[in-house]
Amino acid sequence: MKTLLLATLHKALEEAHPYRLTLKALPRAKPHLILAVGKGAAWMLKAALDRYGEVPYHLTLPKGQEALGLKALFAGHPLPDGESLRAAQEVLELLKGLSPKARVLALVSGGGSALWCLPLGISLEEKRALTEALLKSGASIGEVNAVRKHLSQVKGGRLLLATRARVQVLLLSDVPGDDPSVVASGPFHPDPSTYREALAILDRYGLAFPEARRVLHQGLTGRLPETLKPQDPALKRLSSRIAGRNLDLLRAAQRFLRGEGHRAVILSDRFGGEARALARFHAELVDTIRTQGLPFRKPLFLLSGGEAQVHVRGKGLGGRNLEFLLSLYAHLQAPLYALAADSDGLDGPSGAAGALLTPEVWDLGLDPRPHLEANDSLGFFQRAGTLLNTGPTGTNLNDFRLLLVD
Repeated sequence: MKTLLLATLHKALEEAHPYRLTLKALPRAKPHLILAVGKGAAWMLKAALDRYGEVPYHLTLPKGQEALGLKALFAGHPLPDGESLRAAQEVLELLKGLSPKARVLALVSGGGSALWCLPLGISLEEKRALTEALLKSGASIGEVNAVRKHLSQVKGGRLLLATRARVQVLLLSDVPGDDPSVVASGPFHPDPSTYREALAILDRYGLAFPEARRVLHQGLTGRLPETLKPQDPALKRLSSRIAGRNLDLLRAAQRFLRGEGHRAVILSDRFGGEARALARFHAELVDTIRTQGLPFRKPLFLLSGGEAQVHVRGKGLGGRNLEFLLSLYAHLQAPLYALAADSDGLDGPSGAAGALLTPEVWDLGLDPRPHLEANDSLGFFQRAGTLLNTGPTGTNLNDFRLLLVD
């Protein structure tokens, strides 16, 4: 059964590969400039070059493509670094110099928020510290981005405002609901959030950061321009399309399982909230199916996606998928097979893509409580011996969860 779980994940990643998804979504007209940013940048770019051949300009973020005359910049993630600044500055300057007749194709995938980073009014160190604090606070990706956009020269549609060119964006969505303004913090898309909301988010999570607050107050009082808003005439120069999303990953897994003769149900591709609360929901659903046959008959596989958050209180290591599985183990009344992983191959700072639960883990008699208290899900699954290590997958379609109810 463990082999089937792993085969399902790998088949889903293969079927929802960014090269395949991008190739189907590319516009017919050949662009003058291609930009690619995010964890899916290399494969998205390859699809565009295979379709169009050479284009006049290249500024991209893939690995191993330098021989084609492309320019590759490797930046930090999940926290931005000096190369993030350099990449964002080069993109900004290049876009400023384009004529109104130029056509830009922007290939955007998750991870772009850190990879293109040009702070507004604060230092890179302050931006890094604030981003890390927001990620550890349990804030949703929408809340994190609302703050980041208002402290950035390139996010929240500000790249579109910086150019006169026409821009077509293809997106690999790594956010629940597939809102293009959230993917990579929406460098070309309108932003409905405000400086006031960004300040309220800092208040909500008890985050001081006086320099960031000073800049946000300047924006609130009109001394700094707002991000791109939905009524702005610049949007006439923008077109966008979602090339791939979490649901593509889940549907590919469902088709594979059905082809193997198994029943499989997709619960949702939009689950968010605290990873522990999400695990409890899944555990209660499993127990209800097992004991009452509701709302589904057993045996069957349950699939779900989305993006949970972890409120980090301890000093351990892990990610949202490892935290989900550890909490699932703590809540379940009986053993089961389950897999949870980040589709990009890296679950937070754990170094692993995710992990598996198997009946053998229960046989070990491990106590989940100290690991939960320390946010040390990595340590638990290292002891269990069921970590899943795929390495970077070259895509980012959010989380993948698979449970067998038998």
